[in-house]
Amino acid sequence: MRESISINVRRSQLGRARGVGAGHSGVEHWRIERITSIALVPLTLWFIYAMLHLIGAPQVVVAAWASNPINAVLLLVLIVITFHHMHLGLQVVFEDYVANKWQMTLMILGAKSVSLVLGLMASVAVLKLALS
Repeated sequence: MRESISINVRRSQLGRARGVGAGHSGVEHWRIERITSIALVPLTLWFIYAMLHLIGAPQVVVAAWASNPINAVLLLVLIVITFHHMHLGLQVVFEDYVANKWQMTLMILGAKSVSLVLGLMASVAVLKLALS
């Protein structure tokens, strides 16, 4: 007689369906990258449209435009999402192409720091322009 061989899998059906890998993060990083890129499309188009209409305008007109609450909020959202998306993209590049673990960690921390500082500088500039 033939004995049936069964293989016991220690993960539940739900654990296999979630797609959670060894890092226990699943596809969260990938998903956030895609969400930020989708959000950047209309924001960037709005920004380009607005800047084309402000070409050659005096500083008073640009300040009046930026002091509109809707424009100021959209500019701040554009800045935050842009620099967050930049950091996420650089992190993936460093993780994929830098072999040394310590060097990769330092590069990721450096990219995060630069993204944070540039985002804060841009946000302060928008707030200063909007509140002046």
